[in-house]
Amino acid sequence: MRIVTWNTQWCCGLDGTVSPRRIVEGARALADFDVLCLQEIAQGYDDTMPGRPGDQPAELAALLPGHSLFFGAAVDEFTPGGRRQRFGNLIATRLPVRRVEHHPLPWPADAGVRSMPRMCTVVTVDAPGLGPVRVMTTHLEYYSPVQRMAQARALRALHQSACALAAAPPAADEDGSPFRAKPHTPHAVLCGDFNLGASEPEYEVIRQPFDAGAGEARLHDAWRVMHGEAPHPPTFRLFDRTYGPDPVACDFVFLSDGLAPRLKSIAVDTATRVSDHQPVAIELA
Repeated sequence: MRIVTWNTQWCCGLDGTVSPRRIVEGARALADFDVLCLQEIAQGYDDTMPGRPGDQPAELAALLPGHSLFFGAAVDEFTPGGRRQRFGNLIATRLPVRRVEHHPLPWPADAGVRSMPRMCTVVTVDAPGLGPVRVMTTHLEYYSPVQRMAQARALRALHQSACALAAAPPAADEDGSPFRAKPHTPHAVLCGDFNLGASEPEYEVIRQPFDAGAGEARLHDAWRVMHGEAPHPPTFRLFDRTYGPDPVACDFVFLSDGLAPRLKSIAVDTATRVSDHQPVAIELA
C-alpha cells in the first residue's frame, strides 16, 4: 500500500498559481499512490483567498477517476450572502472503503490568538495483504500551542480508542441497521501537517505508549522507523520563508505497531514548488 500526504496550500504554488492538477501530478510523480491525503483543500473562497481556489473537492474528483474521495471540512460556514465556504482535509483512495469518520479536534479557548477549527478524517480501507487499515489525516493548529497540544492528545486518544474496540469489539450484529458490525482494527496510518517539529512536546505526546489491553501500544514516526535518529528532511519553509527563517519538518507519517515493521520506504519530494509544503510518501510491504 502506497500513501502520499501533502499540505497543498489550497493547491497554490509558490508562483501564485492555483492548480489541483499540478498537485495530483506531483503526488503521482512521487508514488503510484493507493491513498492520497491532502490538507488545506478549499471550496467557496473564490473572492477571499489568493488564486481564487474554486471548488477543489469537485476538481480533484474529476482528476482522480477510479478513486473514492472524502472531504472532511474543518471549517464549514456561510458568507453573509449565503455562499457556503468549506476548508479542510481530503482523502482519495482506489482501495475498497469500509468506513468513513470525521472527528472534530479540540478547539480550547486561547484569547487573542488567531485560530480555526481542526479536523481528523479517518477512512478505513481494505489493504492488500493487510486487511482493514485506518488512514487518518489531519492538520493541527499553527498559531496556538494550547490548541495544538489539545489536538495532539486527541489524536492519540482516537487511536487508543480504536485499538480498544479492536481488542474488545461490540456485539456482532448483521441486521443491516446502523448497529451492523463495523471493522475494528489496530492498524493505522496517521499523517498530515502537524505544525510542530520532532523536538516539540506535542510530537512526544502523539508517540506516547498506552495500554492496549494485551500490552503497550504506540504510534511510530515512519521516518525514524526507517532512518533512526537521522534528521527529518524539511517539509516546510524550504523555499518560501514567509512563516520563518529556517526550513523545518512538520509533515509526518505515524504508523501503528503492526504496520511499523511493514514499512518498506519513505520519501520526501524536496524539489517541488507547487505548494509551500513538500509531499511525503510511504510504502507498506
